[in-house]
Amino acid sequence: MSITALDSMPLGTPIPSFSLSNVVTGYHVTPKEVLASFSKGLLVIFLCRHCPYVKHLQESLVSMANEFMAQGVGFIGICSNDAVSYPQDGPDSLKEMVQQEQIPFPILFDETQGVAKSFSATCTPDFFLFNGNLQLAYHGRFDASTPKNGIPITGSDLRRAIEALCLGETVPEPFPLSLGCSIKWKIQKEE
Repeated sequence: MSITALDSMPLGTPIPSFSLSNVVTGYHVTPKEVLASFSKGLLVIFLCRHCPYVKHLQESLVSMANEFMAQGVGFIGICSNDAVSYPQDGPDSLKEMVQQEQIPFPILFDETQGVAKSFSATCTPDFFLFNGNLQLAYHGRFDASTPKNGIPITGSDLRRAIEALCLGETVPEPFPLSLGCSIKWKIQKEE
């Protein structure tokens, strides 16, 4: 089932603080640590392995990451799905995905789902672009292409946002909302 992201984090909001484990290295990663190597900004992508929307744009996303990381924009992927119900979205499977797809940025696992909640993330993929001061500059989609609509994958919406950020300009609004699979939340047990 597809879901559209809610645009509930206002522009200029500081990035929520987090420290999550990198599925490849096991080391914890924070936004400030990543930004130390990338001065222009930071893109946080909520994603997972099984989602057809993520699979659909994965190759283009890797290409875009390689391009813009070289220009000073850091990338972080975060999987917040319930790995018990969706084992293909667990750390070991995500590590395989990183290696198979040659993903050049850290993929982190949000076991408690607290980071997704702090961002108000609702779907995969969901893109949050922060400027060099780690303030939200864009929350939206990659482009208009989906697995079934036949529109070519261009990354145009996200590209426009990152290019504006790199030029020190304000990202032009409105932002087309992300569209993808819902984040697979853990079932809360009643006590």
